[in-house]
Amino acid sequence: MSQRRRLPNSLRWRAVGWMEMGLSQADAARRLNVSRSVVQRLWDQYQSEDSVSRRPVPGRTRATTPAEDRFLALSAPRRRTTTVPQLVADHFQASGRRISATTVRNRLHNTGLYARRPVVCVPLNGRQRRNRLCWAREHVSWTQQQWASVLFTDESRFTMGSDSGRLLIFREQRTRYHQSNTVERHSCRGGGILVWAGISLGGHTDLHVFHGGTVTGLRYWDEILDPYVRPYAAAIGNDFILMDDNARPHRARIVEEYLEDHGLERMEWPARSPDLNPIEHLWDYLGREVAALNPPPRSLHELKQGLLCVWSSLPIPVSDNLINSMGNRCRQCIQVRVDTFLIRTHFCIVFMPFYHITL
Repeated sequence: MSQRRRLPNSLRWRAVGWMEMGLSQADAARRLNVSRSVVQRLWDQYQSEDSVSRRPVPGRTRATTPAEDRFLALSAPRRRTTTVPQLVADHFQASGRRISATTVRNRLHNTGLYARRPVVCVPLNGRQRRNRLCWAREHVSWTQQQWASVLFTDESRFTMGSDSGRLLIFREQRTRYHQSNTVERHSCRGGGILVWAGISLGGHTDLHVFHGGTVTGLRYWDEILDPYVRPYAAAIGNDFILMDDNARPHRARIVEEYLEDHGLERMEWPARSPDLNPIEHLWDYLGREVAALNPPPRSLHELKQGLLCVWSSLPIPVSDNLINSMGNRCRQCIQVRVDTFLIRTHFCIVFMPFYHITL
């Protein structure tokens, strides 16, 4: 007997035509290389329904009821960090029936729920939230001319190793432990490079690299304020405002005295608010551009040269667009009342052993 297969509609109608012309069911089955019972069912269907199209089949019975589907759809949003195995266990405890993890995923997908990496934010206490909200309300109506007098500054550390969890590879099934699909990583990471820079509308400072040691208030005054900030302030004019965060070296007494002695105004900055600083996004841009170098940096010296080279060729419109977004940042901060305003992490999604962490 031939292997069972589905006949297309063209052959089904051909068999009916043969039989209407007087061909026997056995001869029609022999021509189609199917059993006589198949042709007999086609003829019976044609006589009763005037059609030989394949009837729709209901398919396998669903493993869950509509009530159980609603249970899964409500359980996942109530606990956003729950896992599929936990939902399987919850369903078994509630209904006494076991279902597979695939079934749970399918039910969640049907309701528009998918597993995704959460956006990372820094924890904020009540006072920090209030300070952020007050700052946003104070600066939301600033004009472009007012923002043009601000120098946004920040530090960032770049290292040669990556543990961001966002490095992905393409591989075949059952090849997880092949040498080509593994990444060698020492338990003790290589050194890193700490850099500083500032941006304003229409320009930016040079990229400064800190060489060894801890950044103190004295080093901040000697390596940043005197050679970079003070000349930049003179170029902007009397309306110059320095924006730096609340890191301990920035708030040292020697720094406060230096700014006061030279008449440099500092912007009051809310604590734990890197999302409001436009230069934060430039670190991500800088890391991606360095990652795209060919060949990529393989040592700290090459990493340093790559950072300096990319920063020196930074397009001015890139930094200007970020500064021009300050009004929108303030409006978003006010809109959500800073309770749920999320702060992006700036890890590079690149296929190379390189990443950076913003301080």
